[in-house]
Amino acid sequence: MPSDTVLINRAPVLTLWSAVVAQRMGFKWDEALSLGKALAGLTAQSKGRRLGIYAASEKKDIREKKHGEDFYVGLLGRSIPAQNTPEGIRAVNKERVVTTESVQRYLKGKFGENLDRVTGAMKKLAKANTPKELEASGFKLYEKFRPAIPGGKKGWGAKGELSLATIEKLTGNA
Repeated sequence: MPSDTVLINRAPVLTLWSAVVAQRMGFKWDEALSLGKALAGLTAQSKGRRLGIYAASEKKDIREKKHGEDFYVGLLGRSIPAQNTPEGIRAVNKERVVTTESVQRYLKGKFGENLDRVTGAMKKLAKANTPKELEASGFKLYEKFRPAIPGGKKGWGAKGELSLATIEKLTGNA
C-alpha cells in the first residue's frame, strides 16, 4: 500500500497545484502546466531575492520590448507573462516559451510514481472550489498543505512531507 505522504520540496508541489488551479479556471492541461511552472519559478525567484540567494535582476528599458507580443495571465495572485503559440497559450520565462514537455519531465522526475496520486488529490481539492474561490484563495490553500520546511536559507531546496490526507481534508470530504 502506498504511503500517505510524499517527501518532496515545495517548488514541484506549487508547480502542480498551480497547473491544477489553472485547469480548473478553464485552461487546457498543456496550457496549465506551462503556467504552473512559470508561477513556481517566479515565486522561487522572489523568495530567493528576499533571502539574499539571488541578486535583484537588472531592469531592461521597457521600450525595448516588442509591441503586442506578451500578455499576462492572473493565477494564484500573480501575473504570469504568456503568449499565444500554435500549441495554445504558453507561459514565457526570460523570453522563452515554457514547454509542456519540459514541465511533464520535471514533475515526473520530482514526484516519480506518486505523480498520478498527488495530481488526483489536488484535482479533487480544486473541484471542491469554484474557479472564483480558487482565484481568491488558491494560494492560501497551497499554504495549508505544502510541505513544512525550515525557515530562511536553511529551508531553501529542502524536502518536507506532502500529506495526501491533508489535501483530502481540505476538500471537506474527510
